[in-house]
Amino acid sequence: MSIDPATQTELEAAAFRRLVAHLQKRTDVQNIDLMNLAGFCRNCLSKWMKEEADAKNIALSLDDTRSQVYGMSYEEWKALYQKEASAQQIGTFNKVQSDPSKHG
Repeated sequence: MSIDPATQTELEAAAFRRLVAHLQKRTDVQNIDLMNLAGFCRNCLSKWMKEEADAKNIALSLDDTRSQVYGMSYEEWKALYQKEASAQQIGTFNKVQSDPSKHG
């Protein structure tokens, strides 16, 4: 099936918005768990958005993109939802980070 580029972009943007909305609702899911399982987290999405804005000379700060991904300021999200990482989570994170095939 062939989709024109504009429609493809619209579909991708809609899917991204749904992913962000899902992550905003799932405040029980910690970033370290996302990193350990999927190799990316809310911060990664924020950084990727910032990098894409920079590439297009669009003035967005990391705080701007984090607010878009988190649905609030990063500091507010951390205060409300971020929990202390367990030794096991940190151990898994360090193992995953040392394997370049496991993260983006």
